[in-house]
Amino acid sequence: MNQITTNLPTAELQALDAAHHMHPFTAGAELAAKGARVITRAKGVWLNDSEGHRIIDGMAGLWCVNIGYGRRELAEVAARQMEELSYYNTFFQTTHVPAIALAAKIAELAPGDLNHVFFAGSGSEANDTNIRLVRRYWDIKGQPEKRIIIARRNGYHGSTMGGGSLGGMSGIHKHGGMIAGIVHIGQPDWWSEGGEMTPEDFGLHRARELETMIRQLGVENVAAFIGEPIQGAGGVIVPPATYWPEIQRICDKYGILLIADEVITGFGRTGNWFGSQTFGIRPHIMTIAKGLSSGYQPIGGSIVCDEIAHTVGKAGDFNHGYTYSGHPVAAAVALENLRILQDEHIIEHVRDVAHPYLAAKWQALTEHPMVGEAKLVGLMGSIALTPNKETRAKFASEEGKVGYRCRERCFANDLIMRHVGDRMIIAPPLVITPPEIDVLIERAWKSLDECHAGLKADGMFVAA
Repeated sequence: MNQITTNLPTAELQALDAAHHMHPFTAGAELAAKGARVITRAKGVWLNDSEGHRIIDGMAGLWCVNIGYGRRELAEVAARQMEELSYYNTFFQTTHVPAIALAAKIAELAPGDLNHVFFAGSGSEANDTNIRLVRRYWDIKGQPEKRIIIARRNGYHGSTMGGGSLGGMSGIHKHGGMIAGIVHIGQPDWWSEGGEMTPEDFGLHRARELETMIRQLGVENVAAFIGEPIQGAGGVIVPPATYWPEIQRICDKYGILLIADEVITGFGRTGNWFGSQTFGIRPHIMTIAKGLSSGYQPIGGSIVCDEIAHTVGKAGDFNHGYTYSGHPVAAAVALENLRILQDEHIIEHVRDVAHPYLAAKWQALTEHPMVGEAKLVGLMGSIALTPNKETRAKFASEEGKVGYRCRERCFANDLIMRHVGDRMIIAPPLVITPPEIDVLIERAWKSLDECHAGLKADGMFVAA
């Protein structure tokens, strides 16, 4: 093992990191002054850092380590594949066994007629693929003007130019602009935006913004709608029960392609193989990544329905692809990951054990004086922080300041729980056990208590 990973003290590692490593979604100068936390080992749901802390990972890495850390089987599969075929591309009418086997397995697991897979290196790349794929589809169908894709404000579909444009986060748009032909409608966030409406009425209201936008743009110009079954990076926004059925009705009525971004919700996160099954969505395309390999290798893809795949396939070359599309090592590791999920009944564990056990404890967090709402689907949850539960008030401080303070208390208490604005979110590894859930909840309560006390002491527990 490289000596830098084993012998250098934390301060020296942090200095090297600050000098040479540019972090995603990070203020570089601020992190350099603070010093990055150096993670050195991981097993199951637990992380170890260079200072000897044992941390429970409530975020499964970045929503992705579904089977938990340290599974030797995946390391062994990767080593065998590297020795047999370390790399070959899938351009030039060529294929290899890992890509063949993985595509067939994904088609077996995916619902409906989603029987074809276009591989990518990440979810962001896969969503870039989707933009070109739906536009090419309509071009072949003799409707080249159907190019506009409708997405949602505060949705997240990656940070490439295409994925970042599909996403509805203004902070990403400010750092490099957007590509043309993408528009956004409102998100189904009842807690923050529902006003006096019931959740059910608000769900219908927000879904019908899609119909209004289609009519405004002209159905002859609209190619597709894209949405996450549950908005992940937007704060684990669970839509009202009325939302997705109405979205489905509208897409069916107007003949609009429906893309379900399953990068986070796929491969067991919601208690089914896919979030689309949890919410009754019938997509034409699914975006996948993260849980496909449990983060052990970078891989993503688009699962494509028969109609689109056959239409595009019969029309000559599809001029799109990536060097690492269907990388043999990544594909072999992903295939082994899917075997473990299936053979060890991990998705059943989420549905029958982990979710029911966590759900009651997660809902009980609303008894805390600054928690107004608790949502949990499968092992994907959020709590809304508020100074006034009755009015669903925002804090007087800049949005996200309270959430950041709460996150810092979580980190100090050896719990990885992320903040999005003033929401706290979790998505632990799917293998988490009831005793480990107890630790997560105990540390969450402690962190909330400390944050609450600090806000009161600093005069910040005040509504806007």
